[in-house]
Amino acid sequence: MVESNGRGRPRSESARTAVLHAVDDLLVEVGYAALTMKGIAERAGVGRQTVYRWWSNKAEVLYEASVLDAQHELAAPLSGDAREDVRAYLDALVTFLTRSHAGAAYRALLGEAQHDPDVALLLASRDVLEDSAAGVVDAVRTASGTTLSTQQATALLIGPPFFRILSGHDASDIDTGTLADRFMRVMGCP
Repeated sequence: MVESNGRGRPRSESARTAVLHAVDDLLVEVGYAALTMKGIAERAGVGRQTVYRWWSNKAEVLYEASVLDAQHELAAPLSGDAREDVRAYLDALVTFLTRSHAGAAYRALLGEAQHDPDVALLLASRDVLEDSAAGVVDAVRTASGTTLSTQQATALLIGPPFFRILSGHDASDIDTGTLADRFMRVMGCP
């Protein structure tokens, strides 16, 4: 498939996909500081100009790849058992943040956003974790009748494992069952 944006040469969907598959793998190998548009293009087997046609900088490429992968990795189908759905989402979140290349990309962007306002704006444009948790959180919000917003409830859900992981602690002792129970209690669910 070839897509056109109305200027220049048409853009190839296969080239775009190759870049998105290459960027987070390369990040894991070389780290954010050493990641370059040239390196991304070489890893993807496309020209640097091809990469620049789609994205302005490495943060944009990395963010898009992370968002696309997170949509799949954090998808939590609802089973009807709210507590189990919360636990399953927390399991997926911990795995995403600790073992996934897309999660590594997300963590790298969070770090970069602390001193690069453009990366901070990019991350603020769409909260991938809030988006991924919305179904699970809204099911619990509806069942509990809470007045908390989706954003507030999501912060209560993801905050504990998110803080633990991003502050460098070992994630192996995160008990998602206990966290799910606490979340359900705070939300007013039995």
